[in-house]
Amino acid sequence: MSTGKIIAAVIGSLLSLAAVGLLIAGVMLIVLQTALGDDEGYISSPTFELESDGYALVSEDIDVVVQPGDWWPAGLAAMRIDAEPDDGAPVFVGIGPSGDVDDYLSEVARDVITRMGPGRTDVEYRSFSGGAPDAAPGDQDFWVVSAEGAGEQTITWDVEPGGWTVVVMNADASQGVDVDARGAAQLRILLPIGIILTVAGVLVAVVAALLLVYAVRRDPNAPPPNSAGITDLSRPGPAATGEPPVRPGNYPVLVEGALDPGLSRWHWLVKWVLAIPHYIVLSFLWITFFVLTVIAFFGILINGRYPRAIFEFNVGVMRWSWRVAFYAFGPMSTGVLGTDRYPPFTLHDADYPANLHVEYPAELSRGLVLIKWWLLAIPHYLLVWAFDALIGLLVLIAAVVLLFTGRYPADIFDLVMGLNRWVYRVIAYAGLTRDEYPPFRLDNGSPDPGRASATQEPARV
Repeated sequence: MSTGKIIAAVIGSLLSLAAVGLLIAGVMLIVLQTALGDDEGYISSPTFELESDGYALVSEDIDVVVQPGDWWPAGLAAMRIDAEPDDGAPVFVGIGPSGDVDDYLSEVARDVITRMGPGRTDVEYRSFSGGAPDAAPGDQDFWVVSAEGAGEQTITWDVEPGGWTVVVMNADASQGVDVDARGAAQLRILLPIGIILTVAGVLVAVVAALLLVYAVRRDPNAPPPNSAGITDLSRPGPAATGEPPVRPGNYPVLVEGALDPGLSRWHWLVKWVLAIPHYIVLSFLWITFFVLTVIAFFGILINGRYPRAIFEFNVGVMRWSWRVAFYAFGPMSTGVLGTDRYPPFTLHDADYPANLHVEYPAELSRGLVLIKWWLLAIPHYLLVWAFDALIGLLVLIAAVVLLFTGRYPADIFDLVMGLNRWVYRVIAYAGLTRDEYPPFRLDNGSPDPGRASATQEPARV
């Protein structure tokens, strides 16, 4: 992949995630409005049994702080309240400015509703002592909307800015209020917002798809990659020397590294800072890896093949991550600290002490792709989770020994390398690049003594 195609793949992947978010939000809003709303578009709460030994049931203050004519158009939202007395006596329900309601009920025994739901009687109150009101609620002139009478009473109010309070009382202001009540809200812009988000999600998805198609489309003039996905034929390597990228007898994911003999005693203390640029780039590359793996999933499911360009990119991301992990603390494992050479910024094979190669599969199982990345890999996931802490502990011990002796313990290096091989084989398997089940072993599995260690060079791959 050229730099432009890598950038296109990263941007396309980020846009695809944004498109998914927009589509989910838009569809949820549409479903919320159409499935839960009534014929008038109101979404109702359950009916609650409300009661007070005082003279009034009062809501906590409803503060609407936006301004009509600004970003919140007037009449954008409405609320509806239904109240029905249990004893059939006339009931009053109204909404008024909080200040006027406080003046009217300041010396009145009342209950303020502090929480409602989820059960019919699951209501909490804050009680205030006092006497009876001076006048019936219907005699007050500050209500913006009110209703009173026998049977169920309903009020509907277009939400306005300010502080408001809902009040339920007996119409004659007598003591003891007992009603069944429910509220409903209507956000008139909910459906348009859902439609806008859905359309935006579709448009962003189209742009993301075009970028991803451009990124993974192979250049017809480019040299064909070998089985490890290497296209750089300008220097010695497996394609030039005739060596197979993965030796016979090995698992087709090869993870190797050669310990630098002259490691600095203190350099490891700052490597994590020096590697921050890599971590930033890799965070975007792994997002792209995830998106492209989803695309590859459907490619395998349909025709049994992993799209070659996507394969090369995803293996390149793993290779880059392994080089950074070998240098410092990588995103997919705790690290090795096996070299002081700064990792190159490339997805391709490079002249570096750490290398990773995955043999390209001629064909993959359509059935295994449905279960291998989650069900079959569960035992390995549990082990890899444990390995992460173990690798960190081992590398910390090796770093302390290096600081005081100038030597990286060879046995610890071999064990850390083996654990990292295990981790990356599982990543490759979960990334759908191979059908062969990862072996439960630490080495590369070669029948001949060819694996990397602290005392010998790795075979060329």
